[in-house]
Order: sequence, then C-alpha cells, then structure tokens
Amino acid sequence: MDRIAKIRREEKLYHDQCYEKFALFEKGSWLYKPVQSVLDIIPYFRGVEPLEVLDLGAGIGRNSIPVAEAISVGKGSVTCVDLLDSAIEKLSEYSKIYHVEDRIQAVKQDIGTYPIYPNTYDFIIVVSSLEHVRTESELDKVLHGMKAGTKHKGINCIIINSEVREVDITTGLDLEAQMEVNLPTADMINKLKKVYQSWSVVKHVVKPLEYTIERQGKPVLKTTNAITYVVKKEAGL
Repeated sequence: MDRIAKIRREEKLYHDQCYEKFALFEKGSWLYKPVQSVLDIIPYFRGVEPLEVLDLGAGIGRNSIPVAEAISVGKGSVTCVDLLDSAIEKLSEYSKIYHVEDRIQAVKQDIGTYPIYPNTYDFIIVVSSLEHVRTESELDKVLHGMKAGTKHKGINCIIINSEVREVDITTGLDLEAQMEVNLPTADMINKLKKVYQSWSVVKHVVKPLEYTIERQGKPVLKTTNAITYVVKKEAGL
C-alpha cells in the first residue's frame, strides 16, 4: 500500500469511529462546537443575499451547519465537500435535524479535485483539510482556486496544520505522521502569504496543539502548529 493510501485509510478509520462515537455538538470531542474564527466571520455577511459559501472538508457539518443557520431560506447555500461516505451521510442527517437541509449542498469528492469556478463564493471555509490533499503542488492549486473563486469583498477562512508529529504514548517512539502534506510552519505561512499577498489579513494566529488519538488500537500523542489565516479580498483585487 502506498503512502497516500495508507494515510487515507488511517484517517478514514479515525474519522469514521469519531463520527459514530460522538454526535455533532456533543461534548467530548472536537465536534463539540464550531471553530470560533468561522463564527466570528458570520456577522460580516449580514445582509449579503444570496450568500454563497463553500466548506472544503466539511465533515458532518461542524462549521457548515451554523453558517447555514445564519442564511435565510432561499437566500443562499453552503456547498459542503468531503471525501468520506460517513461524513456525507451524517451531514445529511444533521442538516435535517437542524432544519437547514434546504441550504446544504453535500458533495462527495476529494477537495484536491473539486472544481472551484471563478468569482463564485462569498465565504470559503477550510478547516484542517488542506493538509490532506495528495501533494504540495495540489495544495498550491487548491489555494489558487480558492483565491480565484472568491467574490470581491469575500473572505477565506483557513485553518491548516503544520509540523505534525505522532508519538506512540506507550513506547515513546516517533511514528510517521498520517498527514499527506506536512510542511514546516514557516514554509506553510510563507505559502499562504504569497498566494494571498494582495488581500487584507483579518486574522493570523499560530497555535501549538497536542491531543491524544487512537491508531490501530494504541494511544498516540499528536502535536501540531495549527495556523489560522483569515483573509479578505478587497474590491478590485
């Protein structure tokens, strides 16, 4: 099994188990609440109709459902792209539970190959997903697609991991990090700055994180520098 296939198998197993064990917005996992940086942007779009939103790597709706709740019926939609069957199925269930199924468009596809057409979206959200495209060149392609696909005065909210490490808690040994694109933090920041050099930076934070996950039944400590990069496309750019 090649490296990408192995990583995607492990990540599928981890997410499938998480989605089955924890309900959306239930305490006990990262599904407990939306990302605050996403929530902070929602008021900016008050009065923008129709509001077109793209959530790449949407999962079961942790961020897209709260955004959809802020959209009036018939006044916009959130396109949710995810590769996992379990994510798409649960997203469909939760969108009905939270009465936003008319504003959620679920698409099962690899975000690395999803076509983003120019000047289409007001708000693009991508949380802990871009690092799971196949290659660094594919990451560059998606970032440029996001940039081109954003309308004037639109916003891209990016959270991306860098310098990810995984350590077997029992043995203390380093494991291969299950991350397709795992760049040094400085390199990832420079990449984002280069792509969005003409945009206004709304928020830029690097936050070291560590948490315990399970790999093949064993506890693993995962550490990362999570980069939050929120940028606005000013009119005329």
